[in-house]
Amino acid sequence: MDYEAYLTIATVVLVLAALVGTRLASDVILMAALCFLIISGILTPTEALDGFANPGVMTIAVLYVVAAGLKETGAIQWVAGRILGNPKTIPKATLKVFIPSSILSAFMNNTAVVAMFIPSIQDWSKRKGISASKLLLPLSYAAILGGTCTLIGTSTNLVIDGLLQSTKDHALSMFSLTWVGLPLVLLGGTFLYFVGDKLLPNRQGAVEQLDLVREYSVNVIVEENGPMVNQTIEEAGLRNLTYGYLVEIYRQSRIITAVSPDTELFAGDELVFVGAPECAREIRHFRGLVPANGDVEMLQITHHERCLVEAVIGPEFAGLDQSIKDSRFRTRFQAAILSVSRNGQRIDGKIGDIRLQVGDTLLLETSQDFIGQYRSRRDFLLVSAINDSTPPVFTKAPTALLILMAMIFLSASGILSILESAFLAAGAMVATQCVSIIKARRNIDFTVITVIAASFSLGAAMTKTGAADAIAGSLLFSSDLSPWVVLALLYILTVVFTELITNNAAAILMFPIAISVAEQLGVNYLPFVIAIMFAASASFITPIGYQTNLMVMGPGGYHSKDYLRIGLPMSVITAVCSITLIPLIWHF
Repeated sequence: MDYEAYLTIATVVLVLAALVGTRLASDVILMAALCFLIISGILTPTEALDGFANPGVMTIAVLYVVAAGLKETGAIQWVAGRILGNPKTIPKATLKVFIPSSILSAFMNNTAVVAMFIPSIQDWSKRKGISASKLLLPLSYAAILGGTCTLIGTSTNLVIDGLLQSTKDHALSMFSLTWVGLPLVLLGGTFLYFVGDKLLPNRQGAVEQLDLVREYSVNVIVEENGPMVNQTIEEAGLRNLTYGYLVEIYRQSRIITAVSPDTELFAGDELVFVGAPECAREIRHFRGLVPANGDVEMLQITHHERCLVEAVIGPEFAGLDQSIKDSRFRTRFQAAILSVSRNGQRIDGKIGDIRLQVGDTLLLETSQDFIGQYRSRRDFLLVSAINDSTPPVFTKAPTALLILMAMIFLSASGILSILESAFLAAGAMVATQCVSIIKARRNIDFTVITVIAASFSLGAAMTKTGAADAIAGSLLFSSDLSPWVVLALLYILTVVFTELITNNAAAILMFPIAISVAEQLGVNYLPFVIAIMFAASASFITPIGYQTNLMVMGPGGYHSKDYLRIGLPMSVITAVCSITLIPLIWHF
């Protein structure tokens, strides 16, 4: 090896050390490495920036828009609410979570699937009296395994497919990976069904551990001719919400208190919920309920641009000691007050009659520009948004699902490439108003895109300088090693990298090594490349290896040892299955 190869290996080692041992953002670390490779002359600017033009990276970016359309219409949450059902035991509940989430993750961004399932599982597990910690980690594992079944199921698959196209002019089809991915899903689901309950903790999540929250009351009306009419409270899913509870129902001239689960809902019923500010966001996801406050419908703000905001009244607020109605709050701020909390307690009574005081906390429905406009104004002491509080447009859910199915059909049938069908699907989501242009732009995770694209420069440097060949030679420490053994070594090394850094960075770093190993053995490169794809997705042992593992950590109240306890056997099962099947399907 010449000095450039040693310099490249040193750069890779420093990047790995920085990703594992520092708190620097991963995109900053990898962009710094990219800049160093250009400045040192190891790569030309064109070579270093080639990752930003890779079709796999562009496909990932476009699929974020497709996932945003499914999220904004509530399509996946609508499906989840109907699939969970009423299982009697935790193992059966695990299957109810595992099966739909793994199927959905095969065709859309698995982080979006997990994000939309978490509140449904929290609500459902609370109603059934079981801990959400028994179900949320299986949800993450299901999303990981489901993503291995198709080419679009995980960004890692698309990244490696992009590398194959650019270096070997070989493209995988939509269902090329199903021959291994499906057995992994079946084995993983079986393991969690029989063993998951015993290995997972019975622990409260972050939300349940809060002793004191700001309490609001939120009033909604059962929409006439909506899906809630003639359903019981239990059937509608309104019993024991995650962030609040139903305290009473106003029905014509009478009040129903101590509402039982068997109480039937009628059109025009006004439901009163009490709870944390997130309760209002949670209620938004139930189709057939509309805000009782008429001011909400009078806001001159489009549906997609609305969000929930908390604002604390300051001493210079112009409407102090006036009623909300007299202060003309909605007209002045283009915001509707849903509820008022004072000293941590909700204020009962008609919203318009409440007299505002300094320190009152308002729960508002307003535009997404409200925060930037009023954060520095003296009317309010504090203004903060409630995450993911834009109400879903349920009427668009069938359209979003049809667009997703059309995208899958076009790419799977070979009529269009995956990138082309994703572009059409993203355009259709925007054109049909399943997602606004602003929301589409905001939902693209540019940090992930930057990390992936910048990682390509490290792989390119390893190939160009011969560092990949040298590392591959060290793996082939004996001439008697069979390709199967080398495949296992590559798989294990990729898993280790994945658990320590990110799955995409691990896959990109290992790709040139896999190609070099195949060339030195004189065998087909595909089994080694496919092994890297599966190994980079098989992150079960640590919370940082895969984003969905990190997403469920807080809601499930998990510790690192919980991932190790159940994730280690999951990794062994996945490794044995993958290493056994891959050479049988893609021959050496």
